[in-house]
Amino acid sequence: MALRHAVLAALLDGEHSGYQLAKAFDVGMANFWHALPQQLYAELAKLEREGLLAGREVVQESRPNKRLFSVTDAGLAELHRFAAAPSKPSSIRDDLMVKVAAADSVDAAALIEQLEERAGIAAAKIELFEQLLRKMRGDLDEAEFLARGARIGPYLTCLRGRRFERENLDWCNEAVSVLRAREGSDAQS
Repeated sequence: MALRHAVLAALLDGEHSGYQLAKAFDVGMANFWHALPQQLYAELAKLEREGLLAGREVVQESRPNKRLFSVTDAGLAELHRFAAAPSKPSSIRDDLMVKVAAADSVDAAALIEQLEERAGIAAAKIELFEQLLRKMRGDLDEAEFLARGARIGPYLTCLRGRRFERENLDWCNEAVSVLRAREGSDAQS
């Protein structure tokens, strides 16, 4: 997958400025695709040049003018091609996992601290996903929304993000528990 597809998917909800897109990425897309704001701005310009996005300038009185972008028919066709192509399985690439793999030879206290920090981040992300899911559902309960909600894709990706972060939280807590128990048993030996 290229950044282009993530940008096109993020713009399916309607027109966004580069700033709004960066905010949408921070909240909705960040659970499966990370991009810096400058990468997003460059990609918006490229997609507009290629005709996959349409941009229009909005004149603002007390602020600099801004550009709003929307997906064109060619952009939708590109998303259709992308969605039809086979997906590659994802893999984990995480420096904390490498550190934990070396747990028997490194300072357990430093690992515990980093695991607790990661657990805190996961807990905060879970709460953010919960808020997003409630906002998307509106007055509907989850089963009703899943059966007849207007835009189900972003909801499903938020469900995945929440599960991912719950698993991160559970694993971090388990790893901390194991490392602490082993520290205690080493002290008794």
